[in-house]
Amino acid sequence: MKHSKFLQIALSVVILVLFSIFLYYFNTGGQTTRNISGAVDNIKYEKAEVLKVISQSLKKDDSLGLYRGTQDLEVKILTGEHTGEVRTVKNNLSNYYNVLGKEGQDIIIDIDSAGAEHTQVSVFNYNRAPVLYGFAFLFFATLWGIGGKKGLMSVLSLILTFICMLFLYIPMLYKGYSPIWAAVVLVVLSTCITLFLLNGWGPKSISAILGTTLGVVIAGIAANAAGSLAHVSGLNSQEAESLLLIAAKTHMHVPELLFSGILIASLGAIMDISISVASAIQEVYRSNRKLGHKLLFLSGLNVGRDMMGTMSTTLILAFTGTSLSTLLLIYSYNVSYYQLINMNLIGIEVIQGLSGSLAVILTVPIVAGIASRLIPAMNKESTLVNLRERGVVKRHKIKKQYERR
Repeated sequence: MKHSKFLQIALSVVILVLFSIFLYYFNTGGQTTRNISGAVDNIKYEKAEVLKVISQSLKKDDSLGLYRGTQDLEVKILTGEHTGEVRTVKNNLSNYYNVLGKEGQDIIIDIDSAGAEHTQVSVFNYNRAPVLYGFAFLFFATLWGIGGKKGLMSVLSLILTFICMLFLYIPMLYKGYSPIWAAVVLVVLSTCITLFLLNGWGPKSISAILGTTLGVVIAGIAANAAGSLAHVSGLNSQEAESLLLIAAKTHMHVPELLFSGILIASLGAIMDISISVASAIQEVYRSNRKLGHKLLFLSGLNVGRDMMGTMSTTLILAFTGTSLSTLLLIYSYNVSYYQLINMNLIGIEVIQGLSGSLAVILTVPIVAGIASRLIPAMNKESTLVNLRERGVVKRHKIKKQYERR
């Protein structure tokens, strides 16, 4: 048993090292330039400290809790090639750009160097990095503290999934790979990482991985079919114009990005329901090993039925929440029914929510069918191996006792 555990750990380490080497060469070898606009070449963003508020003319809006007006700030640049320089900066406060400078405060500035002797400094934003890092640390610490070993594995799976997203999925899109297949690759990797770390290399994890992969593929097929019939694609999104400018200098497939995003967005809910159904079937089988495939399948189906409603609601609410501001604008302008139902935004949100929910629903019988056959088969095989190992040990002990006599 210990030998098998050691082999699993060693194999995992080897796979991780090989995958890290692959990611390194994938992101450095033959990389397409990422500097699409040369206009930002001379702009640098650096950290600075507000030494003094020289003057200010501000008026507070009590309804919004914001100050509007201007400030003259004396700042000291803390990073970059201008480190140590002290500059006077004009800070304009509006509804959108509203950074209220205070003495001793760290802020982010942008330095526009039009030439060696012409450098313009302006306030960009608050320095939010310490808060974000602190909040992330609090989240990971809470997850680890309450979840124990499982929590630690969850932290590792989140980090590895983020690495796959940042250094594999996004570069694949940028280099011209199919967004749909890039999403499938990310889904498989993320599912394997998460479930193997949390549940080990067993029939439960394998069943959930197969079910999650098939469920996400179903979501992509459903979204693609509905989008084709409704004439909705990534070209109808708000960022389409900017992405098309990038695609003109790269090999990016903009129309497929919408459906690729649907696959990624629905992954969490599908993975959750997959492992829940597989876990339920495994527990039922352990409590009564005489149950057949049909009863195990029905047990998993019953558990999944209790979850599919809440999971579908979760997906729809998640997609709706991301467009809340736009929905409020639509409501405020009293848009007519025919205009509302045929808007690009509404079409995209409906297809995203319903395709993900459809995948959640269909994943339940898929996982139940796989797990009801795979779990008994693999458990019987492992039981036979254990019995054989015990028999060998027992015969060895008897042989030793006989030799002593």
